[in-house]
Amino acid sequence: MFHGSYLESDVTFLVKVVDINFTEVKEKERLIQSGTTHYSEMLSQEYEPTPAYLEMFYKSYHANKMRFSQDILTLSHHLSLKKEIVIISLLRAGTPIGVLVKRTLKSRFNQEVKHYSISIIRDREIDEVALNYIIEKHPDAECIFIDGWTGKGVINQELKTFIAQFNEKNSVSVSDKLYVICDIAYVADFCVTNDDYLLPSSALNSTISGLVSRSILNETLVKEGEFHACKYYSEYQKNDLTLWFIDEIMGVIEDLKVEERPLILKNSQKYDEVNTFLKTIQRHFNIKTMNYIKPGIGESTRVLLRRVPYIILVKDLKDKAIEHLLLLAQEKKVKVVEETSLPYTTLAIIKDVL
Repeated sequence: MFHGSYLESDVTFLVKVVDINFTEVKEKERLIQSGTTHYSEMLSQEYEPTPAYLEMFYKSYHANKMRFSQDILTLSHHLSLKKEIVIISLLRAGTPIGVLVKRTLKSRFNQEVKHYSISIIRDREIDEVALNYIIEKHPDAECIFIDGWTGKGVINQELKTFIAQFNEKNSVSVSDKLYVICDIAYVADFCVTNDDYLLPSSALNSTISGLVSRSILNETLVKEGEFHACKYYSEYQKNDLTLWFIDEIMGVIEDLKVEERPLILKNSQKYDEVNTFLKTIQRHFNIKTMNYIKPGIGESTRVLLRRVPYIILVKDLKDKAIEHLLLLAQEKKVKVVEETSLPYTTLAIIKDVL
């Protein structure tokens, strides 16, 4: 089984590894926005960090590692209270979180659990072939779906919809509960915090996520009965920080005290409030679809790394937490505007290229 550049014991990626011709970022954006090609059918060459950006990454990592480590320990503690679980991280952002939780359950709570990473694609599907594989292997285990953060809550809703369809189709009762570290959309079933802070694993692409691309669902590459696909970036091996990151965080976790704090539940009232704010942003900037609005520091970083940004809004230009974003925006000549009414640290708007 495929484990990317993680240890074999860390995770099993239920994906088909493929080669794919890259689509230039601006052309990919044009195809996505024209509706002719779904984003999951294409892949662009990954941004290779400049020395200045890597320096900023390490600075951000050190600023956030203690909080992030404590949050991983808190989530792991709550999962350790369950009887029999299987961790299913959502590829790709959920994978580093899942690996850390799996290792923490073993090292701090003496619990060995299996961890898989599977694909879920907005407007398409969750990988049913992968899900069936897990259920057949672990028929009595509770499925624990893990992601890094929420933005607008789209993936959470997709997960709920897909699992409901899967359960009805297969006469099973797979849990649809989502666990995340940061839930800025207030929609995850369980989270550690609603604060919008930088998870270190969101600041880079594949070189901190097992050298694995985001998932691909292309009928040319993925046939019926096969797992969703991904590309393995072997060409980035010399710059891979995947195991360095995991080992560094685990080193911190080993010395932390377990905090007896509850996980936070979803909050429909707060969701309505932030959704109303997003609609205000949509009207103010005359944005034709909410898909172009990406709230939160994790999503904003993704937009700068993988999409064609129009503008970045920040709550506080002097916030040291956004220094990596400011550098990326400067490199890519993207306008940054301070908006003190933001309920997030940052928000990115994708450029309309049509």
